[in-house]
Amino acid sequence: MDTPLRVTTDLLVPASELTWRFSRSSGPGGQGVNTADSRVELLWVPTTSASAGALPEPLRERLLDRLRHQLVGDAVVVVASEHRAQLRNRAAARERLAQLLREALAPPPRRRRATRPTRGSVERRLGAKKNRSTIKAGRSADHRRSGA
Repeated sequence: MDTPLRVTTDLLVPASELTWRFSRSSGPGGQGVNTADSRVELLWVPTTSASAGALPEPLRERLLDRLRHQLVGDAVVVVASEHRAQLRNRAAARERLAQLLREALAPPPRRRRATRPTRGSVERRLGAKKNRSTIKAGRSADHRRSGA
C-alpha cells in the first residue's frame, strides 16, 4: 500500500499524500470483532497536493470544482468497511478514491442537440392518447347507464 495511486496517465498520487485512519468496523465479525481495526478511511487533500498541482490548469480546476461537494474540511475522505480484513478494505478504499478522481477528471458529456419529433412519433403519441381516452371514457357512470 506504499505504492503511488495511479488515477489516470496525467495523475499519479504519491503514497506520501495519502493519509490512512483505521477503526473498528461495525457488524458481526466473530472473535476478532473487538480487536481488529478493519474499517479504513483514506484521506487526500487536493488543494495542497503536488500531484494535483502538476495537472494542467483546466483539469485542476475541473477536479477541484467537481470534488467541492465531497470535501470534509479540505480532504476527500473515502471509507471502506465491507471486508473483514483491513488489507482488503485498504485496497477497496484506494480503488474507490481512484474511481472518484477519474470521474471528477472526465470531460463533460457532449451537449445534446435539440431535435423535433418525427411526424410518425407525434401521430403514434396522439393515437395512444386517443385510445387511452376511449378506454377511460368507457369506465364512466354515464357510459354505463346508456346501455353500452
